[in-house]
Amino acid sequence: MIHGETLHSPLPWDLPWWMPDHAVFFGVLYAVLGILGLAVGFVLTKSYIETIVSPKPGHDSH
Repeated sequence: MIHGETLHSPLPWDLPWWMPDHAVFFGVLYAVLGILGLAVGFVLTKSYIETIVSPKPGHDSH
């Protein structure tokens, strides 16, 4: 940890955010990562529901 550092953030600290190219690049990067994270969460939740919560007909759960 750097002396005087008090906050941990996923964003780089030394970038000039007022420059449009930095803001656009990291905005798109984190938007894509967020969409991918939501997609993975959706697939995992759907898989859980299909396998655990509602078993296939004809399978005995005893």
